This record gives sequence, C-alpha cells and structure tokens, in this order.
Amino acid sequence: MAHNELEDSKSSKTGGMKLLLTSAGVNNSSIHNALVDMLEKPIADSNALCIPTAMYGHPWVGPGVKAWEFITGNSENPMVNLGWKSVGVLELTALPSIDEERWVPLVRETDVLLVSGGDALYLYHWMRQSGLADLLPSLDVVYVGMSAGSMVMAPNIGEDFVGWRPPKGDDQTLGLVDFAMFPHLGHEMLPDNTLANAEKWAAGLSGPGYAIDDQTAIKVSHDNVEVISQGQWKLFTPYH
Repeated sequence: MAHNELEDSKSSKTGGMKLLLTSAGVNNSSIHNALVDMLEKPIADSNALCIPTAMYGHPWVGPGVKAWEFITGNSENPMVNLGWKSVGVLELTALPSIDEERWVPLVRETDVLLVSGGDALYLYHWMRQSGLADLLPSLDVVYVGMSAGSMVMAPNIGEDFVGWRPPKGDDQTLGLVDFAMFPHLGHEMLPDNTLANAEKWAAGLSGPGYAIDDQTAIKVSHDNVEVISQGQWKLFTPYH
C-alpha cells in the first residue's frame, strides 16, 4: 500500500507541517490510516479548518452548490465529513480585508487544514495575497489537500493545468515540496488524464512529478515522501 520515494526531497521547506496530498480526498482505508497516523490523535479529538478558495477559480466547481457541498461535508470526496471535533471555514479571499489578529491565531491553533480542489493557480494567488503562504511553514498542522489543494504545494503545476491566469502569467506555485502532481489519473470523467498524457506533462517539468489516481495520496512528513495507494500511480523523474 505504501512506497517510499524521493527520500532526498527537500521537504523540510514545510517546517512543522505534515502534508497529505490526495487526488480526491480521504477515500480509502490506507489514506485514512495515514491521516490518523499524522494527527497522532483521533480525528474526533482534532479541530479542522476547511479552505474552499480554489473552487471559485474553476468553472466546474464554483461558486455555487459544489462549494456548499465541500464546506458542509456533503461532497463525494471525504474530507470535511470525517468526524472532526470541530470544522471552521477559512476563506482566503476575505483575509486581506480583515486584521491578522482575527485569523492568524485561529490557524495556529487548528490541528488540520482541509484544502479543496479547484484551480491551483487561483489558490496560490490567494494564499499569497492573504498571507497564508508565508505562514504555512511555521505551522504545526496536518495539511490535507485535494487535487488543486495538493498541486499548489509543488514548485509549478505544468502548462496542462493552467486555467485561471495569475497576474504574472506563469505556472509557479508554492514550492514547499520538490515534486509536481498530476491528479485524477485514469478518471472516467476526464478522458485526457491518461498515463501517456501524464508522461508528456512530466516532460515539461524541471523536476520530478507524480501521476496519481483517486485512490492514491502522497504523505510528506519531515524529510520523508511516501506514496499511499490502493490504486495506480507513477513517478516521473527528469531523466525518465
């Protein structure tokens, strides 16, 4: 179920954060067990904040009903509805208009950040604008990303995934991990998400990239990168 890769990755850029980077949420027992292991306490004793911001930048998932489904835990992708002690909403587009003392302590005190899918560059833009991007490496939290919420951790996402165009116009993202991600591999609703197209995507990257299906996640803790999977995935390196 698990496989160690990229152990020399500079994952220490994440500081005290632990990352669980999923394609489609915590949707099988292996990913669920990995999450509980990272929390080091039961989900029922853990407080979470969900971040729906990426959804608003993607025409398929927001705004509207999909954002509501994610926030309320009515989504088919398990994240908010896992039985947390409490769940709050952290909307990044609102943060620049309120004082930091109103939201930074809340983020520092939470156990988990649940970050939705959507548009990775829109999410990156608002992580920067809100100040959350600068705060992330100092947090002692478990960061659970889904799709774009996972992809944003990479140095860049690759031109194939550019939808919403940031002011700078490039595909740069946070760079808190040294690999990129191609989610939803082999998804029946996404006919272009084939292994062949993932290989073409990876050829345009300057570093390694993972193609992962919806039964797969990547766990990053301290200096270790581990694939957690009950499905299909492939690691592409610059020399593949």
